[in-house]
Amino acid sequence: MGRNTRKRRTPLANKAIAASAALALGGGGLIWANFYASAHESNQAGQNYTKAATASAATISCPDVGQKLTNVPQRARQGVATELANLDKQITEAYARLASTRQAQTNDANFVQNAIIGPLKEKRAATIDRIRIDIQRVGGTFDSSLSQLAACTTMTASQTNAGGNGGQNNGGQNNGQNGNTASPSAAASASASAGSGQATNIGGQAGNGPVAADFVDITKVAPNVLAKPQKQSTASTGSFTTRCGVNANKNHNTDNVIVAPGVTNGAHHLHDYVGNQKVNAFSSNDTFLQGGTSCQNKSDLSSYYWPVVRVQDGTQDFDQNSDGGGKEGNVGKILTPVSAQIKYVGSPASKVVAMPQFLRIITGDAKTTTNGLANANAHWSCTGFENKVQLTSQYPICPQGSNVVRTFAFQSCWDSQNTDSANHRTHVAFADPASGVCGNGFKAIPQLTMRLVYKVTPPTIQNGVVKNAYAVDGFPDQLHKPATDHDDFISVTTNNLAAKIANCVNSGRKCS
Repeated sequence: MGRNTRKRRTPLANKAIAASAALALGGGGLIWANFYASAHESNQAGQNYTKAATASAATISCPDVGQKLTNVPQRARQGVATELANLDKQITEAYARLASTRQAQTNDANFVQNAIIGPLKEKRAATIDRIRIDIQRVGGTFDSSLSQLAACTTMTASQTNAGGNGGQNNGGQNNGQNGNTASPSAAASASASAGSGQATNIGGQAGNGPVAADFVDITKVAPNVLAKPQKQSTASTGSFTTRCGVNANKNHNTDNVIVAPGVTNGAHHLHDYVGNQKVNAFSSNDTFLQGGTSCQNKSDLSSYYWPVVRVQDGTQDFDQNSDGGGKEGNVGKILTPVSAQIKYVGSPASKVVAMPQFLRIITGDAKTTTNGLANANAHWSCTGFENKVQLTSQYPICPQGSNVVRTFAFQSCWDSQNTDSANHRTHVAFADPASGVCGNGFKAIPQLTMRLVYKVTPPTIQNGVVKNAYAVDGFPDQLHKPATDHDDFISVTTNNLAAKIANCVNSGRKCS
């Protein structure tokens, strides 16, 4: 398996999220981003938080076993994926118990450890051992140190607002620091509530976020978008736009066929799907080719999917009583983007090669609240501000007349061998943020960029509490933090479309 072994940059400010490159005006006057970031690099921070005072625990933090599994034999991957999904389910269930037993936690200082964290460790240990068996059964090698990842801890609200176990805030960007943050933290009120024996309030319509500290008035944030790498003479300067709609037909599910194939509700949150119309946990490469597409170009059968955004104004949606929806803390009215543009762009350093059929890419990290920001690749902004401010760890409060914008820029370097990898990361990489060059023998591919625009009534902050919040769907224990935003892609094309996209980008043309 090809792997990206380029050294991790430090500090985090020099990494991916700080390298939100300056945005260039694209077709139709829309503002587009080319990010040459290193957000794929693994988080080396240790699990070193002291267990919080029982009743003030906001969420559960468990090491991400899946990210450490970089070499799993192909014949073991389905079994391993199923067990990794079991780990996610166990955390979800433990978080639900943490959230529903606040009075017991107040009455018994050992309740969290004895009734939640201890049993969770035992379940995880057994699951990790089944992963070992799956790998060794087919002749693979299992790293025994992974068994040490069974233990979990708890995090207070203040720890989650500090950016998870990475200990960094805002991915190195000046996203409201140094007096620019308009919204005070809810951590103090959370602790006070817990100490009085009442349910810990960590914000949100379902009690699991977001909190006031997750929002910032974008007009008070200093510009933080950096310049793009200078184009070299060998640059590929074209672009290819595919028009696939905004999921107006409401094609949703809570599966994730990349990470948890064969597992219903493997994502524990709801996705919007555009492009391929037959994508769920049980889809295969064969069914992708039969799935039909929402794209105007019928040769584009690729699947583009992302977590929905909801407005938490007291309303409910169709999944209020469903797994992945209200039963797991994802509540509120689902917002359909007012526009969704999907665009492939070139490399500032070289020509690109065509994407291989069935290439899978995940950008961002759905678990940054507990993993830290090493793999974060969230970009939040407002129309009129995109070339000035990009946020990772806060949602923007946009001025009147401005809309919320989510921008994704996928990994643009491919190992030239694999369409996926055991941890769904090491087969692709980000180009160097300064030069745009792919390292370690990786080849440049057309960079997939996506821009989703939402019409959102601006939230307000009153007495340290956010009113009419909006938030991205996520795992319930991730507390709807903005840094958990992520996007998924499976490349499926017919009629030689992948080559046509690469040729368009290489020739400097603007195609659709």
